[in-house]
Amino acid sequence: MAHDTAFADIDWADRPVRIEYRRIAAPAEALTGAAPLPLLVFLHEGLGSLSMWRDFPDRLCARLGCAGLVYSRPAYGQSTPKPADERWRPDFMHRQAREVLPPLLDTLGVTQPYALFGHSDGGSIALLHAAMFPERVTSLVVAAPHLFVEDLTIASIEDARTAYATTDLRTKLGKHHADPDSAFRGWNDIWLDPAFRDWNIEREVAQVRCPVLAVQGHDDQYGTMAQIERIADRCPDRTTLLKLDACGHSPHRDQPEALIDAAADFLHRHTR
Repeated sequence: MAHDTAFADIDWADRPVRIEYRRIAAPAEALTGAAPLPLLVFLHEGLGSLSMWRDFPDRLCARLGCAGLVYSRPAYGQSTPKPADERWRPDFMHRQAREVLPPLLDTLGVTQPYALFGHSDGGSIALLHAAMFPERVTSLVVAAPHLFVEDLTIASIEDARTAYATTDLRTKLGKHHADPDSAFRGWNDIWLDPAFRDWNIEREVAQVRCPVLAVQGHDDQYGTMAQIERIADRCPDRTTLLKLDACGHSPHRDQPEALIDAAADFLHRHTR
């Protein structure tokens, strides 16, 4: 599905950065509703981009009757690539949550509270952002988020490094990223850095104050059910869990209908 994208300029990491984004308009019939849902912002996975969501954001926003915003984080999609000599630190997701999303939303004139839908690393960033800015986030849907580092995750990321060097993975990523090396190395290098093994955001997740729908596939090669169960442990009164059969690391691709049904019901019931 082809869509028109635009670009916003922000300052990040002491330099100007161009962010690729796309707005999804609320359906016309929803504009006359008495209580429209807030904007739904989508945060992609560690190798993702605006285009890699395909039509999932449009389908979910149409089901909800709300507007949406999809964007590519720095180093991904058509956004400004990561400098070749730059290595991200273990706090890179904290920085994305605190230093990229707020100025992007400010630049785009988003002044009202919003909901977040995050996948994988994007789910972790969504959780961190909600903990940092509780007054701005109404509700969260996080699919295959990471709260801590598992051996399973590292093994799969090591396999991805091998695939990038020996298969056509780089060519495939080139269809979605202006600089596939930027996208791959930014994600792969930090996750396989020994300094990242102690990364853990459970303390931050405990500070989330909005309702959370946490989704995990039983066949996820990048994480176990312990990831979303820890969210329920830290936010027991605010978390709903969804565990999907026949589903790997990308519920929006493996089980889109089940995810849309669950997310739409959750957001209609819990978004204030």
